[in-house]
Amino acid sequence: MTTRSASFIELTGQAARARPRLRAQLAPNERRALLALVDLFVINGALLIALQLWQGFTPGTEIVLGLAKWWLTLSVLWGAFAITFDLYNLARAASVSSIAGSTATAAALTALAYVLIPWLTPVIDNRSYVFGFGALAIFFLTSWRVIYARWLASGSFYRRILILGTGKTAHHLAAELDEGLRSERANPYRGTGYQVIGLVAPPGERADDARVLGEVNDLVSIARELDIEDVVVAIESDCGMGPEVYEALLDCRELGIQVSSVEAISERLTSRLPVEYARYDLAALLNLRDQPVIRLYLVFKRFFDICFSLLALVFLAFLAPVIALVNRLTSPGPLFYEQERIGIGSRPFRVLKFRSMRVDAEATTGAVWSANRDPRITPIGRLLRKTRIDELPQVVNVLRGEMSVVGPRPERPNFVGQLSEEIPVYRARHAVRPGITGWAQVHYGYGNSVEDSRIKLEYDLYYVRHFGLYLDLLILLRTVMVVVQFKGR
Repeated sequence: MTTRSASFIELTGQAARARPRLRAQLAPNERRALLALVDLFVINGALLIALQLWQGFTPGTEIVLGLAKWWLTLSVLWGAFAITFDLYNLARAASVSSIAGSTATAAALTALAYVLIPWLTPVIDNRSYVFGFGALAIFFLTSWRVIYARWLASGSFYRRILILGTGKTAHHLAAELDEGLRSERANPYRGTGYQVIGLVAPPGERADDARVLGEVNDLVSIARELDIEDVVVAIESDCGMGPEVYEALLDCRELGIQVSSVEAISERLTSRLPVEYARYDLAALLNLRDQPVIRLYLVFKRFFDICFSLLALVFLAFLAPVIALVNRLTSPGPLFYEQERIGIGSRPFRVLKFRSMRVDAEATTGAVWSANRDPRITPIGRLLRKTRIDELPQVVNVLRGEMSVVGPRPERPNFVGQLSEEIPVYRARHAVRPGITGWAQVHYGYGNSVEDSRIKLEYDLYYVRHFGLYLDLLILLRTVMVVVQFKGR
């Protein structure tokens, strides 16, 4: 028996004899589940109290279960509004200033929509019930979210992690997580519940940094001594993943310590796949799910695209004459604007939009990114962009099969060539059909630089890897919020 094996067996025996400790640390998925479950309990509790106070409802097991449609309808409505207002974003949920207003608005809209739905909701016998239910829902949900931000998002509930690696990637992740603990600014790692205790040096990487607690041979003992719950592997070279590293990681898993790759934890916490992690990671660029399931999803998605486009064309027929009239009065020229874009498989096509810029917008400059307060945008064009209505004619491209309702935004050939040279994995976004709205659009909006394009690409790579019905529905709900809040540009 090797010395390492003997020491590991001894350590395992000590762990088994040790008295179990109560753990209050919450992982990101556990935090989201906690938020969702308590939200549903609170808003359904508000409904029950309102029914008792203003409708004379007498609670009983048979009555409550027999009217399950009341609770189910309310739960579905709340879920839709909560997702639309991004209430399960852990960084926002950890900030009182960010979450309180959104929670109150979502609660008010949920209560309003609920009392307007017949049959599936209680019959209104007393108008006070309507206002009472809304007030209770707003008060209880907002109070709960403030309690979460003040208490459950605090350091007492952080998960303690070690980063296996000492290179640029490891230090970047540690710095981002540390910044997320300290700062009130918009940091994607804030409130996610991870606290970096230190770094561990794998073979071939330096161990003289102040944050490095030891080498890979000491990983298990360090993890047990410091009560570590997660080990994040951030080794930058293949030579670093030798047999001793695998053995140490297996030891950690056997002791119940979670092991994650830096790519996985970054995806989990930010909902995007950083380019520096995806550059040489083939698995990060491929969708590895069961192919028949993917084909079935794509068939359903195409059916939805066609139905949505046909309905949108009816709306477009009524809207186009109004926009044409305003355009003629403020900026004479064609109603529609065609532009070459790159689609699935890097195939070019011509995208159709309502014209929102002057006719001669790029006559002297050529293809350039749109800027804030772009002087080329017409008066009506500014409104069209704010509401994203300028994108509506693209339903014609959707019917042709060149685009989908949901997917990465198609880019112009000039920019594709430039960005592909500067960001090698950029072309991976062409693996799926481009969309009118996408994961990058609901998180980041417009971009006017290579750096903006890099961040949007990270969201697109996340979509390429995880696309499915749930993610598409999430994007559609968030798009509603973008339109309502006039976040276009």
